[in-house]
Amino acid sequence: MTAPSSSFATLLPNLVLAAVRNALEEDLGLSGDITTDATVAPDARTEALLAARKPGIVSGLALAEAAFRELDPECAFTIEIEDGTAVAAGGTIARISGNARAILSAERVALNFMGRMCGIATLTRRYVDAVAGTRARIVDTRKTTPGLRAFEKYAVRCGGGHNHRFGLFDAVLIKDNHIVAAGGIEAAIKAAKATAGHMTKIEVEVDTLDQLEIVMREKIDCVLLDNMAPAELRKAVAIVAGRCLTEASGGVNLDTVRDIAASGVDMISVGALTHSAPVLDLGLDFVTPVKKSPARKA
Repeated sequence: MTAPSSSFATLLPNLVLAAVRNALEEDLGLSGDITTDATVAPDARTEALLAARKPGIVSGLALAEAAFRELDPECAFTIEIEDGTAVAAGGTIARISGNARAILSAERVALNFMGRMCGIATLTRRYVDAVAGTRARIVDTRKTTPGLRAFEKYAVRCGGGHNHRFGLFDAVLIKDNHIVAAGGIEAAIKAAKATAGHMTKIEVEVDTLDQLEIVMREKIDCVLLDNMAPAELRKAVAIVAGRCLTEASGGVNLDTVRDIAASGVDMISVGALTHSAPVLDLGLDFVTPVKKSPARKA
């Protein structure tokens, strides 16, 4: 696999901590980890390896570390393979050492976040590799798990993809129902321009070349070419002629994405990156015997 095509920002610590605390509260409930508490001494310590069972792209280390540190602030979390980097089957991603109870109780939360995010990053990298050598960027959508969008979009970046708008608040995207509600494409665009701030980009969805001709009478930032075959996409790119960015959407999979990219579009949005990515199989294994903490001298 190739390296990521773009850099990616780190996740904000407050988002990470809030998500991890919610997940731990869900898992530990009112009584805590009753299995671990019954079988492991309170002061027992151990070292464990977080490893990949299958090859993929790493993503989500900040959440895994936060999960372990939330239950054991003195836990040592040593990263062996950074986010955005390929890991082979059996490869060690991180080493964790600290309180054995804390490591066991945080294990599932850490693996759930990382498995999901590594899966998204891995699938994204497959799409990015599939369009290598073309001008097309692979971008995500808003088809994300409620409450986890920031992490899933981060995982897309780890895989070498790019982010579309984050939500309904940071860009105008006029779709078919907006056009119907506004009374037509031109009316919708004019209304958007009248209310959007000077820093807000405007994108319009079209599903025919006739609609595209109408849209090109107006100055916009991007046009979304919905469910067009590659031959039609090539005609659309010619009509646009560089006057705005072009985005292809609909009918995109690993079998079709190369032909879509060859049409000359600037971006290809893929909902599957976040709504259908298989979880990457990860595991956590103790590598040292569980032992009690050494007695402290008075």
